[in-house]
Amino acid sequence: MPLLVMKFGGTSVADLGRIKNAALKVKREVERGYDVIVIVSAMSGKTNELVGWVEQTSPLFDAREYDAVVSSGENVTAGLMALTLQEMDIPARSWQGWQVPILTTSAHSAARFIDIPRENIDAKFAEGFKVAVVAGFQGVSAEGRITTLGRGGSDTTAVAFAAAFAAERCDIYTDVDGVYTTDPRITSKARKLEKIAFEEMLELASLGAKVLQTRSVELAMRYKVRLRVLSSFEDTDENSGTLVCDEDEIMESKAVSGVAYSRDEAKMTLVKVQDRPGIAAAIFGPLAEAGVNVDMIVQNISELADGGAYTDMTFSCPTNQVMRAQKAMEDARASGAVNYADLVVDTDVAKISVVGIGMRSHAGVAATMFKALAAENINIKVITTSEIKISVLVDRKYMELAVQALHDAFQLEKA
Repeated sequence: MPLLVMKFGGTSVADLGRIKNAALKVKREVERGYDVIVIVSAMSGKTNELVGWVEQTSPLFDAREYDAVVSSGENVTAGLMALTLQEMDIPARSWQGWQVPILTTSAHSAARFIDIPRENIDAKFAEGFKVAVVAGFQGVSAEGRITTLGRGGSDTTAVAFAAAFAAERCDIYTDVDGVYTTDPRITSKARKLEKIAFEEMLELASLGAKVLQTRSVELAMRYKVRLRVLSSFEDTDENSGTLVCDEDEIMESKAVSGVAYSRDEAKMTLVKVQDRPGIAAAIFGPLAEAGVNVDMIVQNISELADGGAYTDMTFSCPTNQVMRAQKAMEDARASGAVNYADLVVDTDVAKISVVGIGMRSHAGVAATMFKALAAENINIKVITTSEIKISVLVDRKYMELAVQALHDAFQLEKA
């Protein structure tokens, strides 16, 4: 039988009524002739509650027991979904991660997939079961301990199952009805995309779009898993939502497909760093060790003095990592690894990005972007580019205006 993977997020299974609504969508696919693997998240708010209980019980908790507790939310949802399907006369059973088994590394709360053997679930399909309801976000280590996959783990679980079982498609049901050209809350002109390429979706996800988790898109791109993003709260058909697919499935691409933004960015500049071989490694090595997620990097000549060249090194990072970055740089200077005159921090910036695989074959994208921002008197602080992306840092107060201006400049409201 053809196989489909369907994933339901926390808001889609928030209570028994919503679980029943999700089960009706599964039943419809079974009636169309599919065997279905359903991946479920914990009911909305449940994981946060479980994490809170762990932290109250043991501030310096054992990560193995943390995983045992927080994974239980998905187990509850899986059992309730299987029961609901059974009440609809759909042969279904629930599976916890260790029962499949979903084999992962031993990095508790941040585990990675090793393998998903098919034998156990295939055997149940052969017996006449039509639906396997699998608890997302979890697996089992070589030591036999329950592991969890970290933020967005259920999305990643769904894609991994679609790859392992060669599914026809992986449908991600969420609280939005697809992927838009930008956030509809910022501009009413935002348009739902019918299709978007893996590379574009990966860039948008990493740049701030919250529709899909970055790891799940990376996995889908690697294994060519066709993803469909659609709403749990609307009647849907085979043409609903947005299909995330290979570039070859998209007939013709516009230069820009979407505008993404990230509000919580900070710009940090090391002033008057000695320009010598290895200086970048001396700066970014300690930042990596401190767990600072550095994004945009710009280096420029600062000053020529005393017969030696100096440089300013600017980089961006999330605002909640600024103190960690400052300490890493202060420690590096104290150890003599890096010398700099000053560390200037600006925590009032936002990152705006335009993304599109069409940039490869369209000239003038950067010029259009910069003219649109200039027309609104928005100053650009930092610019970085890649083959399908241009990102800028601007003052945060101009973030929404910048998104609207760029959406208009590239006429993204037009199909």
